[in-house]
Amino acid sequence: MKTELKRYSVEQVVEGFFYNELEGKGVYGLGGKLVIQQEYQRNYIYNDGKKDVAVIDSMLSNYPLGLIYFVDAGDQLEVLDGQQRITSIGRFVTGKFAIVRDGNEQTFSSLPTDQQKKITETELLVYVCNGTESEIKDWFQTINIAGVPLNEQELRNAIYSGPFVTAAKAEFSNSNNVFQQKWAAFVRGDPKRQGVLEVALEWIASSKNQTIEAYMAEHRHDAGIAELKTYFNTVIDWIGNVFTASPDKTMRGLEWGRLYETYKGTSYSSVDIDADLQTLLGDPVVGSKKGIYEYLLGGKADTKLLNVRLFDSNTKQVAYKKQTEKAKVEDISNCPLCAVGDNANKTRTYKIGDMEADHVAAWSSGGESTIENCQMLCVSHNRAKGNR
Repeated sequence: MKTELKRYSVEQVVEGFFYNELEGKGVYGLGGKLVIQQEYQRNYIYNDGKKDVAVIDSMLSNYPLGLIYFVDAGDQLEVLDGQQRITSIGRFVTGKFAIVRDGNEQTFSSLPTDQQKKITETELLVYVCNGTESEIKDWFQTINIAGVPLNEQELRNAIYSGPFVTAAKAEFSNSNNVFQQKWAAFVRGDPKRQGVLEVALEWIASSKNQTIEAYMAEHRHDAGIAELKTYFNTVIDWIGNVFTASPDKTMRGLEWGRLYETYKGTSYSSVDIDADLQTLLGDPVVGSKKGIYEYLLGGKADTKLLNVRLFDSNTKQVAYKKQTEKAKVEDISNCPLCAVGDNANKTRTYKIGDMEADHVAAWSSGGESTIENCQMLCVSHNRAKGNR
């Protein structure tokens, strides 16, 4: 790949700048000759009132903005690295946000003329690169953009850029999509950082025993995303049909794609599911609230999913009664450890309030909190035993 160092003023770069608020993209510059955001570029993420402001403050303070890279695409130039900085500058110059100067909020148009000129005359150092598509994308993957490295899905978008990625980003990476709020109840991830798209791809790829990379490679040149969109919405709708109550925060980020594939053929009573769900969510003994959903989907068979370390009162009462009746027959203590001792407690019968439930097979070693694994010990022995 060949590079040539050039200098462009801010005024030149932002000529004809256009920012798409809906998609979060700064699209054009250099009078239409510069494409600021290609398919493989991440969405604009500097609009947080800090990073975008810092770019403008840097220019007004004469701080360098760092090298920027363009790709020579023949009839146009494309931003390879520097999209976030250029978009921040373009948004400020076109009045999309304000900065604070000397305690006053200022837009570009309200700045003193000399400060406006300082910004527009700032020179940007740009390497214009020539190379093959693979060379350019290999280079793109090595770039650290202003201290915010590309995440895995952003890199995948670069590698497999094309009409499929364009369509997928328009659906899943648009934070203004009216469905984002609904999806956010079940999906963890920032749409602008491709988090929702990554989950959608993971779900459908896993259903086909593929990696995300393999799925994207297979569909790279597809003009649409019908299969991806349909599968994602099918999973979301399935969740809502099984768990009909208002989504609880514990539902966010679960492996819903895997759960759908595992349990989609099972019929459920949404009334019963909801009643059990509310009971378990409110039970302080349940250590893993997130495990409740698979526990219910699996017919309440795998109690390990609940991470219940404590025994419930019914289990303790059953264990106490069983031990006490057996101890009376054998004329020994109803505490198994006292019964094998040589002191006065060898034949003592403890009241239930003087005993504590213990895991026969230790919890730390995988012992479950079931009646089969429960024994009642006197307080002294249980606390001396610990978690052994």
